[in-house]
Amino acid sequence: QVQLVESGGGLVQAGGSLRLSCAASGLSFSNYGMHWFRQAPGKEREFVAGISPYALNTNYADSVTGRSTISRDNAKNTVYLQMNSLQLEDTAVYYCAAERGGVYDYWGQGTQVTVSP
Repeated sequence: QVQLVESGGGLVQAGGSLRLSCAASGLSFSNYGMHWFRQAPGKEREFVAGISPYALNTNYADSVTGRSTISRDNAKNTVYLQMNSLQLEDTAVYYCAAERGGVYDYWGQGTQVTVSP
């Protein structure tokens, strides 16, 4: 069975940093683009960052560009999201998703990021 397991979330003060990880199993990892989404209370799920199968392309939401970096290690079947200069507005549940041909086939359970003043 396919599993995507996020980790690295937690409580951090504004201005701090976190590195989120998403470990994949049960799929051919390098065949998938990997993406991070987040959902804050009362808001719709929004795209955060994405990376193509061999990391030739990355893209970011305007809200995080310049202070976030998505990366992947295909040997470890893991995608990362480094987030710096965290703001209160970054508080959300963060999900990773595996995408192929524009379809998001698999989703993780999410990891909570809470940014405090």
